[in-house]
Amino acid sequence: MPLRLPILRCSLFVRVLALWMLAGAGLPACAQMPGRGATLPPAVMEALNRAQVPASALSALVVSVEPDAHERLRHQAGVLVNPASVMKLVTSYAAIDLLGPDFTWSTRFYTDGTVDNGVLRGNLYVRGGGDPKLVLERVHEAYYALQNQGVQVILGDMVLDHSAFDLPYTDPGAFDGEALRPYNASPDALLVNFKSVILSFQPDPANGVAYVISEPPLAGLSIDATVPLSRTACGDWRTALQARFDDPNSIRFEGRYPQKCGELKWPVAYQQPASYAARALEGLWRASGGVITGQVRTGLTPPGVTLLLDAPSLPLSEILVDVNQWSNNVMAQQVFLTLGQLAPPPPQTVAVVAPGSAADRLVPARTARFERSREVLQGWWARTFGLRVPAPVLENGSGLSRGERITPEALAGLLRHAAQHPQGERLLQSLSVAGVNGTAARLARGENSSARGNAWIKTGTLRDVSSIAGYVNAVNGARYVLVAFINHPNAPAARPALDALLEWTASLPD
Repeated sequence: MPLRLPILRCSLFVRVLALWMLAGAGLPACAQMPGRGATLPPAVMEALNRAQVPASALSALVVSVEPDAHERLRHQAGVLVNPASVMKLVTSYAAIDLLGPDFTWSTRFYTDGTVDNGVLRGNLYVRGGGDPKLVLERVHEAYYALQNQGVQVILGDMVLDHSAFDLPYTDPGAFDGEALRPYNASPDALLVNFKSVILSFQPDPANGVAYVISEPPLAGLSIDATVPLSRTACGDWRTALQARFDDPNSIRFEGRYPQKCGELKWPVAYQQPASYAARALEGLWRASGGVITGQVRTGLTPPGVTLLLDAPSLPLSEILVDVNQWSNNVMAQQVFLTLGQLAPPPPQTVAVVAPGSAADRLVPARTARFERSREVLQGWWARTFGLRVPAPVLENGSGLSRGERITPEALAGLLRHAAQHPQGERLLQSLSVAGVNGTAARLARGENSSARGNAWIKTGTLRDVSSIAGYVNAVNGARYVLVAFINHPNAPAARPALDALLEWTASLPD
């Protein structure tokens, strides 16, 4: 089978954020059931023993993608465990099946006034539609399109409408105490730039300082323009900066920046996420040459307004590349929430897709809520896989959760089903290629690796979880589904066991 590599279309901001959007904390280890089935390969057992992780903490299944379901390895495949970010595969495939790979979100700009000679006399309303990747470049594109329509000066307010999502307030540090980590960003109908700021440090030894450059410009936020240099080793340079994020109107540095670090970037979640969209959209409007005389505030879009611009998102298939190759948690949650806007099917319906596009089947008055998404996903699972395959336990669909659960058997069934789906290739192409790109680039690093370039993998990591799942082309010419989870306090140290299982699968003989 020919290797077809996914196409990456990420902004610089997204690429810098990518490694910071991964989950970094976990959950207590689950109770394990005794293993059954095929003996684990020796290399897998050796890696588990080195990490002091018992075989009972591993659950795995390796099975052919073909309909005959030829199993090559089964070990505790029916055990419900936490999959970490591998749960994104459930959200991704449900979205491909229910929405379609070409589905787009819309951010719409309305007015209650008139446009004349470059002046909008009235308010500009920005209604978010849940776009998972409304990053700086795309905000600039929308603003330039508005200005080309004659909106250079707004004699009124810019009103930001977040009402398409109905979500309770969440403490960004509640999951693991890391409120400033971008991977903890919360979803939002008007999610601008992942609610994050990139701080770039550029040393100038001649003047003894490092210049601080920030992106994007946030209205009302003052950031120290320089920080003194030190001659210490680079080491834990973020701690050495002694950054102060306690004031939402300023970012200060009370320490020093190690000169030996060279130029580095630090992505941080903005300390007051609720005001991020207003600050960013005002700062970007002014940076684009626009003028506004009123406030930028949160509010609802009133009836009777005039549509000025409909700014579509990237298609779902491209969004899923970021979701799966870079394990972007908040983007996965945006997709998951969008599924909740689909009308739930009536009870006991057959698996028939309603006519029309997915956008036609979204219910405009049905605001997105996590419980509605879980309802839609549970119904989709029952129609697609039947009641004999236990449905996953979902919380937010991203795997950034202590409560989400799935069995290797169920996830392998999903991947095998996707392999036969008319659009299933879109799921495969959203995954990292082992040893090549995304979070799986660190896998298959051996000089004679059979898996390198021949496995499309989603990885997952929490404090107590390590996991991999995806497709592997073996040397025997067959394609296999591989699913493996480790739930144990030493799970990160046992990741070489998953690498060994991946290599074993890729090396399967006839």
